[in-house]
Amino acid sequence: MITKFFVLWFKLKGWKVDGLVSPDIKKAVVIAAPHTSNWDFIYALAVFRMLGMKVNYLAKKELFRFPLSILLKNTGGMPVERSKKQSLTDQIIKKFNQTNNLFVAIPAEGTRKLVQKWKSGFYFAALGANVPVLPGYLDYKNKLAGFGEPIYLTGNKEIDMPKFRAFYQDKTGKNAAFFNIECIILE
Repeated sequence: MITKFFVLWFKLKGWKVDGLVSPDIKKAVVIAAPHTSNWDFIYALAVFRMLGMKVNYLAKKELFRFPLSILLKNTGGMPVERSKKQSLTDQIIKKFNQTNNLFVAIPAEGTRKLVQKWKSGFYFAALGANVPVLPGYLDYKNKLAGFGEPIYLTGNKEIDMPKFRAFYQDKTGKNAAFFNIECIILE
């Protein structure tokens, strides 16, 4: 229900959706970038709703308490255990292996602040689950949001990461200074 309001806001602010996902893609890790503002969450949920996509996202299990749990569950939140005993990447791979239709959004930067390198979890989750990576984006400069073509990973970061840099080179985050194209390397 709340995502209907997000769609309304998206449209009132003059945003447009560009770049759709092929119906042949049933499973993918979705990159959420640039990730520089809390507004990214609202706009991304609007895009998913407008495209009729059920996209899950990760949130620490401690957040899944009433009343916040209602919002999180209804918008695709997946509780994850962040203890050192369990690998988050392994948990994601397991979820992919248990279903025939799953999209998981992961902010590769790991934070809304400027980073020196992307987190590697999205990469190894997609590789381990043998699913493509969908580069999702919010371009605040042009008020465009959507997806690029799926990227099928080779397992060679020197081959794969330049594809992400090429895709995101003309995308601008809400806080443009917090997104640096040179940070699109893995830690």
